[in-house]
Amino acid sequence: MHTRRWILVGTIAILIGVAAIWLVLRSSLPQLRGEVDVAGLAATVAIDRDALGVPTITGDSREDVAYATGFVHAQDRFFQMDLLRRTAAGELAELLGADALDVDQHNRLHRFRTRAHAAFAALPADQRQLLEHYANGVNAGLASLSGRPFEYWLLNAKPILWRPEDSLLVVDAMYLQLQQGVIADTLARSVLRESQPPDMLAFLLPNESHWDAPLNRDANPRPVTPAPLPAIRPNWLGPAPIGEHASLGSSAVPGSNNWAVDGTHSTRGAALVANDMHLSLRLPNTWYRLSIVYPDPHGQTRCITGVSLPGGPIVVAGSNGRVAWGFTSHDDTGMDLIELQRDPADSTRYRVPGGEWEKAARYHERIAVKGRDPVDDPVLETRWGPILSIGRRSYAIRWVAHDPHGADMTLVYMEGADNVAAALKVGQSSGMPNQNLIVGDSAGHIGWTMAGPIPRRVIANKGFPIPAADYRPWQGYLKPEEYPAIIDPPQGRLWTANNRQLDGPEQAKMGDAFANLGARATQIRDDLFAHERFDEKSMLAIQLDDRALWIEFWRHLMLDSLDAQALIGQPDRAELKQLVEHWNGKADIDSAGYLLVRDFYESLYQSWFGQLDGQLDTELRRSFRGLGYHNASSRAGAVMETLAQQHAWIPAQFHDWRSFMLDRVDETLRKVKETGRSLNEVRWGDANRVAIAHPLAAAIPVLDRWLTAPPDPLPGDTVNMPLIEGPMFGASERMVVAPGHEESGFFHMPGGQSGNPLSPFFLAGHQAWVHGEATSFLPGPSRYRLVLKPAAALLNNSNKSLRANPNVRVSYSR
Repeated sequence: MHTRRWILVGTIAILIGVAAIWLVLRSSLPQLRGEVDVAGLAATVAIDRDALGVPTITGDSREDVAYATGFVHAQDRFFQMDLLRRTAAGELAELLGADALDVDQHNRLHRFRTRAHAAFAALPADQRQLLEHYANGVNAGLASLSGRPFEYWLLNAKPILWRPEDSLLVVDAMYLQLQQGVIADTLARSVLRESQPPDMLAFLLPNESHWDAPLNRDANPRPVTPAPLPAIRPNWLGPAPIGEHASLGSSAVPGSNNWAVDGTHSTRGAALVANDMHLSLRLPNTWYRLSIVYPDPHGQTRCITGVSLPGGPIVVAGSNGRVAWGFTSHDDTGMDLIELQRDPADSTRYRVPGGEWEKAARYHERIAVKGRDPVDDPVLETRWGPILSIGRRSYAIRWVAHDPHGADMTLVYMEGADNVAAALKVGQSSGMPNQNLIVGDSAGHIGWTMAGPIPRRVIANKGFPIPAADYRPWQGYLKPEEYPAIIDPPQGRLWTANNRQLDGPEQAKMGDAFANLGARATQIRDDLFAHERFDEKSMLAIQLDDRALWIEFWRHLMLDSLDAQALIGQPDRAELKQLVEHWNGKADIDSAGYLLVRDFYESLYQSWFGQLDGQLDTELRRSFRGLGYHNASSRAGAVMETLAQQHAWIPAQFHDWRSFMLDRVDETLRKVKETGRSLNEVRWGDANRVAIAHPLAAAIPVLDRWLTAPPDPLPGDTVNMPLIEGPMFGASERMVVAPGHEESGFFHMPGGQSGNPLSPFFLAGHQAWVHGEATSFLPGPSRYRLVLKPAAALLNNSNKSLRANPNVRVSYSR
């Protein structure tokens, strides 16, 4: 009886706990229907949500629409927004505790909160007004919830008010996500340059390869001669210790695909634009879908559909009915690392050109830490930027993100662009991380340019630190008319995939030290030249192209090694050969061949560069973890092809090339055995499964199943093919749209609109992303309507309800 009583008590306690969690989650669900009186609106705004929770926001002014956008962002995604601004500002530890202190100290170096204040003050009046209305809407949406967002209950914290400048911190957070890796990559190249002779460095860091697919070159590849093999073999050949070598997945970096065909190659007569932006994946997703409808200054109704970034009031990528646009990342343009000589007697002094000593400014950043005393974090800042110390070396970081012009809301003017030329100018004038912008308009024109500020350099950035004695400051920024751009190319097609965009001197304005190998771009380009006319379905088919063309070279190398003699008494080798011979060439979920050839490729990378990766990692480990040759050069695959073609760099333990290759085949077999599966049981889909989760899922195991997407198998891979999908990295959205024909467009997104697992929109639409099913670009019919009405009595005190709300903190404590 005693045992039964305790079992009953325990069961009741569990049920009470589950009920409490359910009530907490339910209390933070937004109101979807009815009317809400809010402060700060000039007129009524309607929010119509479809079956997936995608809102169409209709108002009488752009400011009111911005307010309502903030309202729905706060109700569905406030915790995500909060993490973004805290990440940029270095304020995560205040919410999450000491575990986040390292991230805060790393990001406080950039003093983004202080810079956001300056950037906000420098904005044009209309942009400041837009952000003020958005912030008021965020705070109204947060206050209207019955309870604080559930994450704050779990963390025993209260959300704090949104400030207009916080939206600029969200832009800064994207700078960190998209470009901060350039620091580590530049340092990895620096270590290589210091440790290798010139011929080895030239071989390891090629400027181009046969995979390049620049826009100003047609589909016929130009012969590229690789650098000759170095005179002296490297001293690092041979496998790294087990578990320490880099995997192919480590080269997955924020990227994207986008392309367009002009009206003569589109069945619509209008241009067709496709875009899928590749980012780290979590729940909720980076992007929030919406349509906004309002009259422009000329009285014409504008309807803009696409994706917004929670924390900001604008449509980042999408279509306005006349122009459609999308982005891919370019991270070579906006940052220099300047190697400093510091005074041994006074660490605040550094030498400047001309030989004089100059004193760095010192800033004391105080970091609040939940449950602990605050931490003082001093930041030294040179004339060029903050000082980053790596062991005995120091560097100043000159970064566009540090300038007031680096973050603004100029992209909002894309909503009013009526043609390609106008849209390109908006991108060229925008304060945002550098991106490849591809645009198409309803008249059938297409165009490409760089978006975001491009520095006017005196000293070229070639992907290495620049000694301070040689450094010359930027001479401001390029004017829009000086940007590289292409409008209506003769081939009627444009494409980018983080590759070298151009041949010739115009590329130097942007830099290409860290450009992608180009295999994705080549495959997309060839897909676009395979047909003369395209519709939305054929564009989506390119997005879903999982043919592993990049790995065919390695497939043939593997098969050539498995000759008749190699198979004698080796049944596992014989079975592997048969699987690879009969493989369909795709990275589909049922493929054994792709997994086996991919593992073979990785085993070769380990033999050639595993120990080099260890040396780079050891050199820079104090500040960066897991660095390798793949950081220094994204063209490692092309270098490896050269080595294989010349049967070069055979590790000392092997007698000849054949024995080396067979050992790598056997290493692939050993890796399969480690999984406990037989060869005929391995499938790529088992290795490439969805692992997308809410940031708190791992910290709260009891909620793990509710805060995690189903572990579905995925086709594609994280590198080198159009279909970029991995467990936690991949296409954060897919869209295909012809401006003026939005009703025929397609859209996919991992996860759903809401960050609350009790919401019907938490994973709504996710399965279409997993399976590549065509779903509408436009929101569907309205299922829910919420009307925001101006409350005149509250206009003079818009924070009155917030001050009375126990679920919201009014100001920062710091």
